[in-house]
Amino acid sequence: MVHVLSSRILLRPTDPERSRAFYGESLGLPVHREFGTGPERGTVYFLGGGFLEVSGRGDAPPAPGLLLWLQVADVRAAYEEVSAHGVEVLRAPRREPWGLDEMWISDPDGVRIAVVEVPEDHPLRFRP
Repeated sequence: MVHVLSSRILLRPTDPERSRAFYGESLGLPVHREFGTGPERGTVYFLGGGFLEVSGRGDAPPAPGLLLWLQVADVRAAYEEVSAHGVEVLRAPRREPWGLDEMWISDPDGVRIAVVEVPEDHPLRFRP
C-alpha cells in the first residue's frame, strides 16, 4: 500500500487570474501557499481536509467529469454569500433524498461544485 502524506487537486484553468479571483475572492478560500511568478503562478487553497492548487494554464476547460465537493456549516448562508459575489449558482440549496442539503455552483471554466451541509441528525454525523 502506498503511504500518502499529503494530497491536492491540481486545476489548470484556461484563465488563471480569473480562476484565482473566483476561488480566492468570490469563494473566499484561504491561501495555503503561493509559488512562482506571473499570471501562471501557483496558488494552493485550503479545502477543509484537502487542498486545491490553481496553477499553469490549460488549453481547454477541465474534463466535464471533474466535480468538487465542499462541505460547509451553513449552505444557505453560503448561498447568500456566493450570490452576492456574482458566482454562477446552478441550483439553489435544497434537501436531497439522501438527507444532505446541497447547492451546486460553477467555476469560470464550468467545473461543477457541490456545496453541502450535513444536517445535525444525518447519519454522517454519527460513528457506529
